Amino acid sequence: MVRAALKFLGTVAAIYLIMIAGLYFFQRSLIYHPSSGTPPPERVGLPEMEQVRIKTEDGLSLLAWWRAPSGPRKPVITLFHGNAGTIGYRGFKVRPLLNRGFGVLLLAYRGFSGNEGSPTEQGLFADARATKKFLDEKKISNDRRVLYGESLGTGVAVYLASLGHAGAVILEAPYTSITDVAAARFPIFPVRSLVKDEFDSLSRIRSVRVPLLVIHGERDNVVAARFGKRLFAAANEPKEAEFIRNAGHINLYNFGAANRVINFIRKHLNL
Repeated sequence: MVRAALKFLGTVAAIYLIMIAGLYFFQRSLIYHPSSGTPPPERVGLPEMEQVRIKTEDGLSLLAWWRAPSGPRKPVITLFHGNAGTIGYRGFKVRPLLNRGFGVLLLAYRGFSGNEGSPTEQGLFADARATKKFLDEKKISNDRRVLYGESLGTGVAVYLASLGHAGAVILEAPYTSITDVAAARFPIFPVRSLVKDEFDSLSRIRSVRVPLLVIHGERDNVVAARFGKRLFAAANEPKEAEFIRNAGHINLYNFGAANRVINFIRKHLNL
């Protein structure tokens, strides 16, 4: 009986170690879910946007959609999307911004929307720096730049804002870090020792000193609202938040998020 018990425990331990190894070696496939095909902007209701290529410092040429602002004092919103799909999936978020004459830069990360490369934390940060260079070349001043992060993209937006390259920041369904979210999802594994791409927004948010808006659904079962609340609590003023009672992770725009975003931009960029 003792031998059988030891054999059983050994089998359980082996399975546990195999699962840990799987989490470590395949973690990026759990984080990033890119799609390769991207429709042209007009097919998703954005005919006025043009397709451009943005060069990264490590030699990639990234697809992005761009529309200049309608006037010299209008803001430009750089949208960093979430971990899945293509930039074409975000047309419904861009449309209200274009309707008000705002400029929009919608970036497809490396490995997404047919771009070369593979997504990693440092890779996405390099992609973000490339958008900063693009807007520099367009003569868009920092005080007119709004960084808008969606889910995974909130970590990218916070990173770029922490370097001082923003006039305001909007975070939709943000997290404190990918490590915290993963540890909550896989509590029986030593996740904190395994994660390669941490996206530690909690440590960076203290360096963000421009107006901040956080929007999060209380029923979010991908990034729990408690992570957004903790990040918001650590942020500097001026800051605003709306935690929507019946909203989940991907349906915030069904609960008036577009108007909340536009009103925030108007308020803090003096439009």
